[in-house]
Amino acid sequence: MYKVGLIGFSIGGQVFHAPFIAGNPALQLYKVTARKEEQQTLLAERYPDAIAVQSATDIFDDPVIDIVVVATSNDVHYDFAKAALLAGKHVVVEKPFTNTSAEGDELIALAAQKNLLLTVHHNARFHSDFKTVRKLIQEKAVGRLTNYEARYDRFRNYLREGAWREQNLPGSGIHYDLGAHLIDQALQLFGAPTSLFADLRVQRDGAAAVDDFEIILSYPTHKVSLKGQMLAKLPTPRYALYGTGGCFVKPGTDPQEDLLRSGSLPHLNADWGIEPESTYGTLAIVDAHQVETTKQVVSERGSGQDFYANVVDVLQGKNTLNVQPEQARDVIRILELCEQSWNKKTVISLAGELIAYD
Repeated sequence: MYKVGLIGFSIGGQVFHAPFIAGNPALQLYKVTARKEEQQTLLAERYPDAIAVQSATDIFDDPVIDIVVVATSNDVHYDFAKAALLAGKHVVVEKPFTNTSAEGDELIALAAQKNLLLTVHHNARFHSDFKTVRKLIQEKAVGRLTNYEARYDRFRNYLREGAWREQNLPGSGIHYDLGAHLIDQALQLFGAPTSLFADLRVQRDGAAAVDDFEIILSYPTHKVSLKGQMLAKLPTPRYALYGTGGCFVKPGTDPQEDLLRSGSLPHLNADWGIEPESTYGTLAIVDAHQVETTKQVVSERGSGQDFYANVVDVLQGKNTLNVQPEQARDVIRILELCEQSWNKKTVISLAGELIAYD
């Protein structure tokens, strides 16, 4: 059994990591940084065998810990991941990987030098909605794909006091947060684009960080549009596929986050990851005889547990790494180039910029 040290027990650690670690029989949630009293109380209630510690050093310096999970604010991803690797630990980093691609390159080289596993928690690959869209694209359900749209829209017209994501800091803003998911998904589906153009805006009163983005990735055969905003009061489609044979539009979101926030555990829930019918997408197509067909598409099942299952398989020599650090690094490089694009108001070529997809 691999002993895991989890750094960070706010929403990231509580919701997106601890439940899946605890639910994997090959992993033990051994030590967790929990400095606040409410974090310590929650940890004791949900994971009574885990040891609460006050600092990341308590985890780096523990010789029995095999894997360190960095589930902190973006500004310390690089520092904590580097310290863990230098301590001889395998490392999982919450997305986005690092604030800069240069930092990502350094961590990748260090992990290779130390012969240690390094991966990034791009868990949106295991969401029900994305898995459904990927399946339809593979099946060419809308004919030749011409436009792919994906978006994360929310409504919060006020700022959260003290929230680092809403401050004007490196790695802040919703493009680094939600946009990182959408970019990773697009790269998984289509590989390297030829160019990009980005529109990054600060729209809410008093805001300092990007709270509205649109990223256009250009491919030889189709256009990819990735969007997110904080002022969408009514629901918008999560995904839309448009092609020569019709379209597919998907509302709603993967159910796993809501389940995790409510305290539900994947290994104790037989219906884990199953979407309600109300959020199924609609496929509207026209055949060669111009006969129209419209139907709901049953969503694929979400499977966030697959991330840590793959980590275990890799450590046991049974599989290759699903989320390769080079892929996560390329997401960061695209985000850097998006900021260049918006600052210069120009299209940016991606020739030679990506290391995992070129």
